[in-house]
Amino acid sequence: MTMLWLGIAPLLLLVLWFLSLPLRRTRMTHARQQRFEADDHAEEQNLAVYERRLAALERARERGEIEAARFEESRIELDRNLLEDTETRRRAPLRQPLSGRFVIPLVMMAVIVASVIGYQWVGADGDLALYDAQQEVLNSPNASLAKLVERLEEQAETQPDNPKVWTLLFPLYQQSGQPVLAIRALERLIELEGRRADLLAQLAQIKFFTAGRTLTDKVQALVDEILDKDPRQPTVLGLLGVEAFDDGRYKQAIEFWRRAMAGFDDDESAAAIREGIAVAKQRLERSANEAERLVD
Repeated sequence: MTMLWLGIAPLLLLVLWFLSLPLRRTRMTHARQQRFEADDHAEEQNLAVYERRLAALERARERGEIEAARFEESRIELDRNLLEDTETRRRAPLRQPLSGRFVIPLVMMAVIVASVIGYQWVGADGDLALYDAQQEVLNSPNASLAKLVERLEEQAETQPDNPKVWTLLFPLYQQSGQPVLAIRALERLIELEGRRADLLAQLAQIKFFTAGRTLTDKVQALVDEILDKDPRQPTVLGLLGVEAFDDGRYKQAIEFWRRAMAGFDDDESAAAIREGIAVAKQRLERSANEAERLVD
């Protein structure tokens, strides 16, 4: 966790630097705007144009080129245009360069607080604590499976709603010969992740072997639910193959295992399935030969 915050701190500092940039540039911007407004002679130019046009109208009236009524209309139009242009160009007085300077520190503090609270809300601090616990055990000279299970059980107490804790725990319970605890951990994972076919298949497998490779009513109910969700689920097909093999239904076992092998991604599982199929074929051929001798 310390390393994480050490990594986050430079990013926050960079954000704060960008947020403070307008405050650091405000004097320069203020001075530039003042110079611009001081050099802006647009109003004087508009007034000069107005005076020229008004003088031209007066000369035209004196020469009798336009009537008095037309002169008044034109003069009023000139006055209106001058007023409209003046209103459009009117500027509000410049504020002091540091006015509103307290807003930026408040925004900076809000960014920091929001970052910390946001990370605590949606961040993966639990996963980091879990990773640290694993690394601490694995890098210890006295590392052992029992020690790793113990540390993960501590994490399960502090963050029981983190599915990754139970994902790591249940296979470790299996490896350490604690099927009851493995079942509990897997059932907790299913509560958190939902009744996914792959998780249910692993639960059915553990219960199947815990029951002495027997399809109990509970295991059969799980098998039915899994096949309804995913008829090609390899773990449960492999389980059914084992049950058929133990019952002497070698042909059915071969069929289950062939379907299961198509769904396994790892070579180790596929190799085990192929070995099982080979043994089942041998048993099937032996049974056929014995049946032929009995007939003869």
